[in-house]
Amino acid sequence: MSVSVHAARIFLTWTMLTSAFVATAQDLEPRAYSASPVGTNFIGIGFGRSSGDIAFDPTLPITNANATLYSPAVGVGRTFGVFRKQGLFAATLPYAWGNVSGEVGDQQGRVYRSGLADTRTRLSINLRGSPSMSVTEFARRPHRRLIIGTSLTMTSPSGQYDNTKLINLGTNRWSFKPEIGISYPAKKVFLDLYAGVWFFTENKSFYTGTFSRSQNPLTAIQAHASYTLRPGLWAAIDATWYTGGAATVNGGVPSERQSNSRLGATFSYPLTKGHSFKLSYSSGVTGNVGSKFNTISGGWQYVWFDRP
Repeated sequence: MSVSVHAARIFLTWTMLTSAFVATAQDLEPRAYSASPVGTNFIGIGFGRSSGDIAFDPTLPITNANATLYSPAVGVGRTFGVFRKQGLFAATLPYAWGNVSGEVGDQQGRVYRSGLADTRTRLSINLRGSPSMSVTEFARRPHRRLIIGTSLTMTSPSGQYDNTKLINLGTNRWSFKPEIGISYPAKKVFLDLYAGVWFFTENKSFYTGTFSRSQNPLTAIQAHASYTLRPGLWAAIDATWYTGGAATVNGGVPSERQSNSRLGATFSYPLTKGHSFKLSYSSGVTGNVGSKFNTISGGWQYVWFDRP
């Protein structure tokens, strides 16, 4: 097996953003802190479908809501060295469309939305177990090491937003999630555990433009167990739990805190040289706000390396 093919099959950290309607804390991303050589580049295209009930928080006067949403996305990324550690920068641009139905007061309605959702970027650094290496060095080094990493994920207010509408694809605010992650190898199994907190800026142009909406920090924990069948071919069981995130409008009484959980599964399959395909599914298990969605997504990724 060539060095480039071997490295390409190990580097499988890209994940798609499925929909702007699904809370950012519901991400399920196994092997997010995998080791890769410096100068690895990737591009991916994905498509997701989310459907089910939506439990909006009380700051939005929408009840008995149901939605079916579709979201293609394009993602790019690159690894680099920083203080002799492996770093990774990735960005995802999603588009979304679909129908949302529900009740506002005693009125029933159905709306259709189509447009850009909020852009997401992520910067991660593996602090232990994954130093910066060339492709040649990476191929010679044992990869089954405990990895400890940290990351900062950010969403920007680039999605479609209209303050005269209750349902939008964009959030009209910035959000940031610092996170720490651990990846532990046990024979053919990788055990991942991530813990992070989402922080949100204020939406100063909430519904009708005369309201301001703020949200408390939201704690998110992920756990994954993945099994490698052969290089590049693996399957994972995923779980996440998140809590907090009570929202207020114009400094009023906070809404109910979120306390939700989701379960899912991910399957990755290597195609030809540098190409791979990923399929994932997740569903809400418990929760009180926004956790009733069933989401399925698939995506293609291509990886290539800088020339020496």
